[in-house]
Amino acid sequence: MNFLRGVMGGQSAGPQPSGAETVQKLCDRVASSTLLEDRRDAVRALKALSKKYRLEVGSQAMEHLVNVLQTDRSDSEIIGYALDTLCNLISNEVEEEEPADESEEENVQKASSEDLAGQFAEIYIKQQENLTLLLSLLEEFDFHVRWPAVKLLTALLKNQGPQVQQIILVSPMGVSKMMDLLADSREVIRNDGLLLLQQLTKANAAIQKIVAFENAFERLLDIITEEGMSDGGIVVEDCLLLLLNLMKNNSSNQNFFKEGSYIQRTKPWFEVAEDNSGWSAQKVTNLHLMLQLVRVLVSPVNPPGATSSCQKSAFQCGLLQQLCTILMATGVPADILTETINTVSEVIRGSQVNQDYFASVNAPSNPPRPAIVVLLMSMVNERQPFVLRCAVLYCFQCFLYKNQKGQAEIVATLLPATIDANSISAGQLLCGGLFSTDSLSNWCAAVALAHALQDNSIQKEQLLRVQLATSLGNPPVSLLQQCTNILSQGDKINRRGSKEQTRVGLLMLLSTWMTNCPIAVTHFLHNQTNVPFLTAQISENLGEEEQLVQGLCALLLGICIYYNENSLENYTKEKLKQLIEKRIGKEIFIEKLAYISKHELYSRAGQKPQPSYNSPEQMLFDHDFTKLVKELEVLITKAIQKSSEDEKKEEEVKKSLEQHDSIVNQYKELIREQDLQLNELKKQVTALTNQNEHSQTTITQQASQIQQLRDQYNLLKIQGKPLDSQHHIHNEAAQINGIQPKDTEEIGRLQEEIEELKKQHNVLEGQLAEKELEINKLRAAQSTGNLAEVGTEIAGDQPTDQHKLVGTAEALVRDNDGDSAAMKTAQLENRLSVLDDENKMLKDQLKMLTEEKKSLDQQLASTNSTIAILETDKRKLQQEVTESKKEQDDLLVLLADQDQKIFGFKNRLKELGEPVEDEDDLESADQEDDDDDDDDPN
Repeated sequence: MNFLRGVMGGQSAGPQPSGAETVQKLCDRVASSTLLEDRRDAVRALKALSKKYRLEVGSQAMEHLVNVLQTDRSDSEIIGYALDTLCNLISNEVEEEEPADESEEENVQKASSEDLAGQFAEIYIKQQENLTLLLSLLEEFDFHVRWPAVKLLTALLKNQGPQVQQIILVSPMGVSKMMDLLADSREVIRNDGLLLLQQLTKANAAIQKIVAFENAFERLLDIITEEGMSDGGIVVEDCLLLLLNLMKNNSSNQNFFKEGSYIQRTKPWFEVAEDNSGWSAQKVTNLHLMLQLVRVLVSPVNPPGATSSCQKSAFQCGLLQQLCTILMATGVPADILTETINTVSEVIRGSQVNQDYFASVNAPSNPPRPAIVVLLMSMVNERQPFVLRCAVLYCFQCFLYKNQKGQAEIVATLLPATIDANSISAGQLLCGGLFSTDSLSNWCAAVALAHALQDNSIQKEQLLRVQLATSLGNPPVSLLQQCTNILSQGDKINRRGSKEQTRVGLLMLLSTWMTNCPIAVTHFLHNQTNVPFLTAQISENLGEEEQLVQGLCALLLGICIYYNENSLENYTKEKLKQLIEKRIGKEIFIEKLAYISKHELYSRAGQKPQPSYNSPEQMLFDHDFTKLVKELEVLITKAIQKSSEDEKKEEEVKKSLEQHDSIVNQYKELIREQDLQLNELKKQVTALTNQNEHSQTTITQQASQIQQLRDQYNLLKIQGKPLDSQHHIHNEAAQINGIQPKDTEEIGRLQEEIEELKKQHNVLEGQLAEKELEINKLRAAQSTGNLAEVGTEIAGDQPTDQHKLVGTAEALVRDNDGDSAAMKTAQLENRLSVLDDENKMLKDQLKMLTEEKKSLDQQLASTNSTIAILETDKRKLQQEVTESKKEQDDLLVLLADQDQKIFGFKNRLKELGEPVEDEDDLESADQEDDDDDDDDPN
C-alpha cells in the first residue's frame, strides 16, 4: 500500500516518476503480485491513469488487463476495474478538462483520440478469444461486471464494427447473450443494451435476421409502450433507431414484422390530442422516427408484393386513417406534417383501395373540403415552406400512380360541364398554379397535371376540351394553346416564359400530353407558330443554361414526328424531317436531344420517385419523366435517321403484316368457332354414350329378369301349378335375389325395396286370411252339399283376386255327381300350404336383407371415422412439413453466411502467411493416401 501511495502522488523527496514509469510499475505489480488486494489496487490505479496517460496504459497494460479478466473471474470488483480501464482506452470520448475555445485544437484532439481507439480496438480483437471472453462476461448478473462489459463491447463495435460482427456471428449464442440485456430489470443496462444492439445490427443482414428471430420486435414494442410511445424519452428513440436498423433494406425482417401482426401495434403511436400545442423536441424526434418506420415498410423500392401487403395491412388496422387524421389536424409542427404527408403518399401509392379512401378524406373546415384540394392549395402557395410543397407534390403523384379513376376525377374538374363556380376544385388550383407568377408553382402544377395524364390516352383527349378565358372581350383558348402561347410568346406575357423552371415544366407537360396521343399532336401542329418556335429554339446557339430547354424542344418536335398521323398536309412526318434537315441538321438535332439525359440533375431525379432537392432552383426533372425520356430518345433518334424509302418499306411491311394479321385473325376466329362446335359435339357424344351404356345396362337387367321369369314359368308349368296367382310373387323374389348391395346408393335403393316388400307382405297376409276364410266356407258347404252357391258367393265377393278358387268351386259343382268333396278340399289345402311356404321364404329373405343392411351401415360408419382420422393426420403432417421447410431455409441462410465467413478468415490467414488446410487440400491428401495404399503390395 505504501508503494501505491507513492505511485499515486504521495509526498516524497526526490524527482517524481513519469507517467510511463508509473504505468510500468503498476503493470509489474498486476503481473507479479500474489495477493488479490494488491492486484485490485494496481488495476484501480491503472483505471485512474487510463484517461490522462491513455497511450502508455494501452500499450503496456492491455495484455495484463486481459489476463486479469481470465484469471480473476471470481472477483467482480477487479473485473469491473479492468473492464472500465479497457473501455477508457477504446472509447472515442475526449475528456474535456479545459474550456473548448479553439476548434482546430479540438479537431486534432478528437482525431488523435479516434486513431488511438481504433488501434487499441484492433489490438484487443486480434485474439478472438478476447472477444469470446467479453461475451461470456455479459452473462454475469453483477452490475459492476455486466455494465462495463456492455460499454466495452459497444466501443469495440464503433471502432471495428465489421470485424467484431464476424466474430460474434461465429460465437455460440453470441447474439442471444446481447438480446438478454433487454430483459434486465436495471434500466441503465437495458438502455445501454439498446445502444449495443444498434451498433451490432448496422449494415449486417445476417445479424439483423438473427436479432429479429430472437423476438426483438416484441421486446422493443413492449419497451416503447411502457415508456409512453411518442411522449416517451430517449429510450423510445433508441428503440425506434434499432427497429429501423433491423428493417431497412431487409425484406425478410419486413415480412416477419408484417406476418407477426406488428403493424397493427403501431397505430396507437399516432394518436394525437386535439390540442397539439407545445410539442417537445423529443416528441417530434420520436414521431419522426415512427413515420420513417412506416415508410420503410411501404417504400417503393421494396418488392411490389411486400409493399402492397403492408399497404393492405395499414388500411385494415386503421393506420392510414390515423395518419390522415394527423394530416388534417391543426397545430402539428411543420416537419412532422411534411413527414406525415410523405408517409401517407407511400401508403397509398399504387393501392386502389387506399387511394379511394384518401380521395374521400375531407378537411375539418366549413364547408368541408377534400384533403386533395387543401394540399394543392399549399403546393401552389409560394409562402409555404419548400419541403412541404415538395411533399404535397409527391403525395399528389402517389395518389394518381396507376389510378385511372383518380386521373379521370382530376381532369373532370377542368371540363366545362363539371366546373362549380361556388367551390374551388383541384383543376382550378392546378390551372392557377400553372399560370401564376411563381416559377416553382408553375413547375409543380405542370408536373402534377402531367401525372393526371400519365399512361391514360382517354384523359389526354379529354383535356383537349378544356377552354380558358384569357381576358375580357377575347375568345377562350384551349389549355394546350395557352401552354404553347406562354412558351412562344414569353416576352409578351410578363416574360414568364423566359424563366427556365417554368419553360421546363411546360415542356414536360406537353411532352407527356402528346406522347402516344396523335390527336393532341394534330392540335399542336394546327397552330402555325408552334413548329417555327421549336425549330428556332433548337437551332440557336445559346449558353449552357439554355441547353436543357433546347433539348426539351427537340424532344417535343420529335414526338410530333413519331406520333404524327399525317393529317395536316403542311406538317407530315416527311416534311417535318425535311425541315429539321434544312434548318437544324440531323446530327445537331440528335445532339441537342441528348442534352436532356446529360444534365446533372437528370440522373438524380431518376433515382427514386420522391422529389428531394436542396433548393427550388434544382427542381427541373420529374422521376417519371426521366423514364419517358429514356424510351422516347431511342424512338425519336431512329425516326429521324430513317429515310423516306425506309419508311415506305416499313409502311409496306406494316401493311402486309396487318393483312397477314387480319388473315390470321380470321383463321383464328374460324378455328375458335370450329373448336366450340367440336366441344359441343364431344359433349353430345359423351352424353349419348352414357345414355347408351345406361340403356344397355337396363336392357341386360330386363333380359335377365325375363329369362328368370321364363324359367320359373316353365318350371311351374311342368309342375302343373297355376301361374297367374304366383306370377307377382316370383317376379318380386327374382328381383330380390338379383340385388348385390355394394355402395351407399344401393343401400338406399334396398331400403326402398324393403319398404315395398313389407307392403307386399301385408297384402299376402291379407290374401292368406281371405283364402283361409274361403276354405272354411268350402268345408261348410261340403257338409251341406251347396258348393255351387258357395262358389257363386265367392265369385261375387272376389271376382279378381280369387278367380282361380271360384273356378275350382264351379268345377266342383259341375263334377259333384262324379267326384267326392273330400278330394277337392285336399287340393285346396295343398295349394294353401304352397302359398304358406312361399310366404315363409319371403320372410326369410326379408330378414337376411335387414341383417345385410345393418352390416353395411356399420361398415359405412367405420369408413367415415377412418377418413376423418386420416384427414386430421394429413393436416398435422402438412403443418409439420411447412414448419420444417421454414426452419430449413433459415438454417441454410445461416450456414451460407457461416461458410462465407470461414472462407474470408481462411483468405485472411493466407494473406498473413499462416498455413491453412482447405477442404480441397485435405481431400486431395486423402486421395493420395488411398492411392499409396493401393500401390502397396502388402
